[in-house]
Amino acid sequence: MILDPASGAEAAFATAVDAGAGASQASAARRLVETLVLNGVDHVFCVPGESYLAVLDALHDVQERIRVIVCRHEAGAANMAEAYGKLTGKPGICMVTRGPGATHAAVGVHTAQQDSTPMILFVGQIAATDKGRGAFQEVDYRAAFGPLAKHADELDEPGRTAEVVSRAFATALQGRQGPVVLGLPEDKLHEDGGFPAPAPVTPARAGLDPVALSAIGERLLRAEQPLLILGGSGWTAEALNAARAWVEAHDIPVALSFRRKDLFDNDHPAYAGDLGFGANPKLLATVRSADLILAVGARLGDVPTQGYSLFTPERTSRSLIHIHPGPEEIGRTWPPAVGAVAEVSTAMLALSALDLGRRWTGWRDAARGNYEDFTRPVAVVGEVNLSEVVAHMAEVLPRDAVICNGAGNFAAWLHRFYRHRAFRTQLAPTSGAMGYGLPAAVAAKLVAPEREVVCFAGDGDFLMTGQELSTAVQYGAAVIVVVVDNGSFGTIRMHQEREFPGRVVATDLSNPDFAAFAAACGAWSVTVTRTADFPPALEQARRAGVPALIHLRTDLEQISPGQTLSQLRARPRP
Repeated sequence: MILDPASGAEAAFATAVDAGAGASQASAARRLVETLVLNGVDHVFCVPGESYLAVLDALHDVQERIRVIVCRHEAGAANMAEAYGKLTGKPGICMVTRGPGATHAAVGVHTAQQDSTPMILFVGQIAATDKGRGAFQEVDYRAAFGPLAKHADELDEPGRTAEVVSRAFATALQGRQGPVVLGLPEDKLHEDGGFPAPAPVTPARAGLDPVALSAIGERLLRAEQPLLILGGSGWTAEALNAARAWVEAHDIPVALSFRRKDLFDNDHPAYAGDLGFGANPKLLATVRSADLILAVGARLGDVPTQGYSLFTPERTSRSLIHIHPGPEEIGRTWPPAVGAVAEVSTAMLALSALDLGRRWTGWRDAARGNYEDFTRPVAVVGEVNLSEVVAHMAEVLPRDAVICNGAGNFAAWLHRFYRHRAFRTQLAPTSGAMGYGLPAAVAAKLVAPEREVVCFAGDGDFLMTGQELSTAVQYGAAVIVVVVDNGSFGTIRMHQEREFPGRVVATDLSNPDFAAFAAACGAWSVTVTRTADFPPALEQARRAGVPALIHLRTDLEQISPGQTLSQLRARPRP
């Protein structure tokens, strides 16, 4: 019954279908799994539940094709699936049970939506015959996930299983990519699944309008200070290589959107920095002084535009060229001079054919110089200098090392001082979700075991999903975790001191011994309290051959790069 004849799993799956559902049909659960196999799914991240036992049983018969990763919490499973989508460009698959399982997984769906990541969440559902009665763990998933996901649906007609699942793949991958949620009524999974899918999904891609391409070329020729901003999802290595060659031919400076630092080599002389929290003030000045902004893939939302303050509608109507795969994003906030709906990689390949016959070398060099100045290590209070720690990581880790993080002030050090030099080496949530880094790291190591994977986490951030360290141990995913422990929810403490100095409430943390916690999970671990001790600790962790954790104790006084709590309290008040 498996449509792809390339695997011996076909016979085993067909035998199971014939035995369980009759030789002429397959259950909806088995049609679902068959469609996953057809579309090249190789990992499913889940927490098991009785509401979708039939799907789990069907997965049992294709274990040579799909590796089922059981996680310790649905938030961890959803974050792993989202990270898989970022790392591979294919929809990450997550399966959870009804009610609490689904609501726990909602954080990963929100991240996938904000980050434009292809993902499909399958949720077990109560029996269709019990809907509307307030049955045990009943949730209306269309209503609950409609505002969070790109599309939310339920398998109401089991005979259309292949159609509904195929639509989920197409929706997740086409246009602005994103998450799809599909509820699976328990009783429907046992019914006849109807016809199999005839072929895997091949997503449709929109090309760049030739009229728009001509207009872009004309505007670039007239520009004195152009800036290329890259962002979003859907990129290919081929398109990014073409972008690099085009930039080199014209010496145009490049900035990257929030948490998209792996789209362009940070060591390249055209790289000017990223537009995230704590962005380089001189980069912001460069953006403001640019007379043409060519934004490809970036939504230009809240964070990269610094709370919608970096542009004005009047300015963008004269100087912004905005290319995005989602038509709803063009003109959403900033009216462009030229707007184009196109898939980012096909658009970039078309742009790279533009030979403008001129260079902007001086403008590029000035932008690069500002970046170099901003990323030099800074002086700190305390025994651990995170700027030197992160700079050391960038120096010794291989180009293709995957760096993962969640949310918190600790991430400011990582984003400012780590240099990404290769595509798909950054897994970080533009949604600002805490607890993302460790699950993302586990997924990355499972998908690419040959690559080094580092999770850089804060203490509050780590403990939101720290139980997934046991998942890493269970599956032999030798991730390295660096826990930056300042005993506080640091971001909120920073804002608290800024707005209400000295009035501390709800931000102090009493933490466990993280090294002992890791050892209890079966990981290698060490505690570091001085900058000089970090390099040998990292080297040991890299050689451990098992999941490893470095507990890095830092001083809360150094709340962010170049800023202390004392300085925040001493600021003049209006």
